[in-house]
Amino acid sequence: MKARAVLALVPLFSLGVPTFAADGQAGSAGGHEEAEKQAAAAAKAWLALVDQGKYAESWDAAAEYLKNAVGKEAFVKSLNAARKPLGELKSRAVKSKEYRTSLPGAPDGQYVVIQFKTSLENKKAAVETVTPMLDKDKKWRVSGYYIR
Repeated sequence: MKARAVLALVPLFSLGVPTFAADGQAGSAGGHEEAEKQAAAAAKAWLALVDQGKYAESWDAAAEYLKNAVGKEAFVKSLNAARKPLGELKSRAVKSKEYRTSLPGAPDGQYVVIQFKTSLENKKAAVETVTPMLDKDKKWRVSGYYIR
């Protein structure tokens, strides 16, 4: 339980997964497949850093929104407390992905909320929610992460 509270320090972590589906514009029906594909690639690359324990590097690779909201030291400390004890990655598969233009507590923009069904060494059944956003330089970068 303590791990989830620590992650609440990071942007979009504390918004709660259920609220994503209830607010803003959603879905792939609007022709956002390419955005979802690029965002998923960015999320997987970012998660690879986290899986390797490269938490400082994952902060470096994150969206400006996340960096402006949480300092590097606090971010690294949060992931050390919350993610590291869960152990090595065993498996990860995309459970869902949803294009959004609005998220609660975040500025309007382009986001893709991606949920992964994940199995870790010390947590067999986890759900990771990774939220890449289209950054100012038009590159997809992670703006939020939540694991439960």
